[in-house]
Amino acid sequence: MSRAVAGTGPTAGPAAGGAKLALREFHHFEAAGGHFLYLVPSAGVFRLDEPSYAVLEALEEARRTPAELRAVLSSRFGADQVDGAVAELSQVQAVRPVDRREERMLPILPPQDFPLTTMVLNVTSKCNLACTYCYEYGEDRIVPESGKPRFMSEEVARESVEFMLQESGDNKVAHLTFFGGETLLNFRVLKKTLAYARTRGREMGKEVEFSLTTNATLLRPEIIEWLAENRVGVTISIDGPQDSQDKFRVFRNGKGSYEVILPKIRELLRRHRSRPIAARVTLTRQNLDVMKIFRHLTEEIGFWEVGFAPVTTASMRDYAIEDEGCDRMLAQFDELAAEWLAHAVEHRHHGFSNVKDTLEEIHKGVSKAYGCGAGLGLMGVATDGEVALCHRFAGSEEHGIGTVQGGIDRDRQFGFLKKHHIANKTDCHTCWARPICSGGCYHEAHTRYGTTAAPNLHFCEWIRGWTDTCLKIYGELAVRNPEFLKLFDGEGRVAA
Repeated sequence: MSRAVAGTGPTAGPAAGGAKLALREFHHFEAAGGHFLYLVPSAGVFRLDEPSYAVLEALEEARRTPAELRAVLSSRFGADQVDGAVAELSQVQAVRPVDRREERMLPILPPQDFPLTTMVLNVTSKCNLACTYCYEYGEDRIVPESGKPRFMSEEVARESVEFMLQESGDNKVAHLTFFGGETLLNFRVLKKTLAYARTRGREMGKEVEFSLTTNATLLRPEIIEWLAENRVGVTISIDGPQDSQDKFRVFRNGKGSYEVILPKIRELLRRHRSRPIAARVTLTRQNLDVMKIFRHLTEEIGFWEVGFAPVTTASMRDYAIEDEGCDRMLAQFDELAAEWLAHAVEHRHHGFSNVKDTLEEIHKGVSKAYGCGAGLGLMGVATDGEVALCHRFAGSEEHGIGTVQGGIDRDRQFGFLKKHHIANKTDCHTCWARPICSGGCYHEAHTRYGTTAAPNLHFCEWIRGWTDTCLKIYGELAVRNPEFLKLFDGEGRVAA
């Protein structure tokens, strides 16, 4: 595994002398016929040997001193084995002396020069579709239709590029994502902005990577050629087969979009092979057949990856996913994750990106202080150059933190970061999955609870269930094909 494994390292004397020991925060799970711990809040993953697991079982029954542990476990293990297990469990902070208090979670803020990693450029606020559940222009919109230009100008786009390169600090790579509305409605500015960013990046000794999200309705041959030649990463917003796609993703006259986009997507996949093409699916109460959607998008159309996200909406909407729907969604995610594992064990690719993304966070030991990088490593820019927490808030004055022309209002930015640190989310303090979740999406919280500071409590059981599934997959791979985990370090390749 990528991190230490309890029971296999050097041993030491009994921890904390004769003090009684208690369990600290962790989540126990089983995988590959063994026992593992996911430690909170360090996000470490450790495989337990038998003495270590026995010590934890004994401490779960009652708080005990190392001497008492040796006595309780004497019929199974020698004193040196028990002492070694206690020492290692103390070292990885799975156990602690009773008289030592748990450290209180403190809101440690990032430095003020924290570099910008990704800028999402909303090149237009206009869209040629009228998706019922759209968080930007549907029933839950937070940005007014008037008051902002519908299309970003070349000047504002260039100013945004300069802002991005300046804010990226010492990073050698900056990520620029084009977004909308429907991004390709402003293809003219998009083209010129990419060329400008690439030139300015080279002048500053940086590489700029590009991606965009589109509904695929405007994918003409010349656009597809340009995307391929410029190695632009493309994500297609599509909800599955025709009956799924045409349920909500419709034109303003109510006509479904599936028949329009299908030939365009097929041509994109045929021509654009410099970077994998991904599909992003919005799941609703009426569209929860995850397996059917995945099969169609990967096997019948040919997408390399498919990611699923439950619709962001207030709970009273008829397309909102409630408790029973969440259970059905998780059961199908688990089924698809099992397929992903079977492929990974054989070192083969599987296109379910949700499990891949979560495993990468687990492998890298991600322990989030914030639900995401919004307002920190990620920022969104509205059509007039206002900088928001992320692309979902672009154009919202309430969630703005500056402009590309005048820079970031640091007081406002750090006021947001201080307020939204997980230390201030009391509902999250006892949750073992908080290193991965940290309360969840700010936009989701705003839509559900009216404030970005609220944790997304409606998804708690879902998050814990999904994190447990991914931890078990990680443990299986650590034993059955540890080479696969090197992919998350940028090493190696998998077969298609």
